[in-house]
Amino acid sequence: MLRLFKKILATGIVTEPVKRRSRTEHGNDNELEQLGMEIKRHIDRRFAGSIAIREVDAGSCNGCELEIHALNNPYYDIERFGIHFVASPRHADVLLVTGPVSRHMQTALLRTYQATPDPKWVVAVGDCAACGGEFGESYASCGAVANVIPVDMTIPGCPPTPEVLMKGLLGLMKR
Repeated sequence: MLRLFKKILATGIVTEPVKRRSRTEHGNDNELEQLGMEIKRHIDRRFAGSIAIREVDAGSCNGCELEIHALNNPYYDIERFGIHFVASPRHADVLLVTGPVSRHMQTALLRTYQATPDPKWVVAVGDCAACGGEFGESYASCGAVANVIPVDMTIPGCPPTPEVLMKGLLGLMKR
């Protein structure tokens, strides 16, 4: 164990220094706050204060999931605007579906869709969910989410950023 510590001390730091990003590169906090408040106004008007989202990975590479999960981190904190992620489709108002639908997930996605109470919205997140992406349709993939269940909106990107996801949800609520 001591040999390992000596090696660590002798080697030192071998990574590159962190490059600090300016506010203009990272986005303006005020713009994010304004976007969130507009989402909150629509949620208050149409859903009495909160909306529940069930995220379904239908066979993706997890890139879109990472961006969706970032919505819950302290920077974006989407729950303060009334958007909550739920574990059961029975409690959901919106299904966020990512990835091309693999044949193994086709039945599970259909059951999730059927378990979600009406009225419900289905959002295909990412290029793979929108059109099948580079996977397309094959023996192992149904392709786009719309080939399996009805889709109300698609949010393009590979993967879409949290800001794009928020703008997409706002666009869905404005319909």
